[in-house]
Amino acid sequence: MPRVRPPPSWIPRIPGSGPFSPGPLRPEPVQAVLPPPDRPASPRVKTKVSPAVVGAFVIGGLALLFLSLVSFGGISFLSKPPRFTVFFNESIHGLDLGSPVKLRGVRVGRVVDLNLRYDSASGRSVVAVVCEIHKDAVTPVDGVGLDLGQPGALQRLVDRGLRAQLGVLGLATGLLYVELDLVKPADFPADPAAKDPRYVVVPALPSAISAFQASASEILAKVKRVDFAGLSEELKALVAQTRRQVAGIDVKGLVDQWRTTGVAVEALATSPELRRTLANLDAAVTELRAVVARFDAQVEPTGRELAATLVEARRSLQAFGEAAGETRRFMAGNAGVGAEVGETLGRLSEAAAAVTRLADYLERNPNALLSGRPRP
Repeated sequence: MPRVRPPPSWIPRIPGSGPFSPGPLRPEPVQAVLPPPDRPASPRVKTKVSPAVVGAFVIGGLALLFLSLVSFGGISFLSKPPRFTVFFNESIHGLDLGSPVKLRGVRVGRVVDLNLRYDSASGRSVVAVVCEIHKDAVTPVDGVGLDLGQPGALQRLVDRGLRAQLGVLGLATGLLYVELDLVKPADFPADPAAKDPRYVVVPALPSAISAFQASASEILAKVKRVDFAGLSEELKALVAQTRRQVAGIDVKGLVDQWRTTGVAVEALATSPELRRTLANLDAAVTELRAVVARFDAQVEPTGRELAATLVEARRSLQAFGEAAGETRRFMAGNAGVGAEVGETLGRLSEAAAAVTRLADYLERNPNALLSGRPRP
């Protein structure tokens, strides 16, 4: 009998079927699942919140908010910050409500009002800018705070030189602010006609923008007054006159003259007489220096030694004079070229003659070296 293999495990097995089924399939009894019986719900306990606790919490939060605003926000609910007015006689384009007010670059307030005032009597219009400043914005050197809210405190600063002007926050944005600074009151006196019955008036200084615009307008006005047509005509006349003068110059003659001068200078430089003359001058100067050195070395000269020295000095000076005369005679033949050299050699000859006279005097009066020249 062939052996029957059981079916694989992955095939579901149906009860009551197959060769190994014990018998026909019988339905299993179904048991009804009933819900559990209802239990009585436990009653919830309601906690009653006290209104006093809620009120205290709200009041504490408001008090903390108030203290924070007063401490960190700089808001004063008890006193109104001092205000002042500035009358600007220029455009304030870029200055709005809330724009900063700075003192030496430190923000100390803000702009609170802007209005235009027109004076029919003078025909002028000015812009009144009302600014608000912190009352403790300025601190003296002693460290004690200066309360600007006190009557007359801000006016005393104005009397000491407090002035206002417009500053530029940024060139790209074009926004302005009010810059405060302390200057010499005599240099920028206050305008007595500028008055405001409500606030202290801080005199205004011309801003850098207005000064630049005034300078640019002045430059343009001067440029317009320039007679460019007249300048052009004068320039044309000058060019024509220069052209005529250049055309009248004998360029060829000048070239020939320079060429002749160059040839003469070259001949003078290569002349053997000049070399010999310069050699003689060099020898004479060397000998003169030696004589003077020996003469200076003798602090207490005797008559014989002094006479010999003076004779030698005279001989050297004569040689020097002869050399100078020879050079002068040589240069006389080249008068067009060696005028300056001849003048120099003439001065050397005069110097040699003066030294010769000195030697003669010392030969006659050897004691003059020690006692000096006798008074007349």
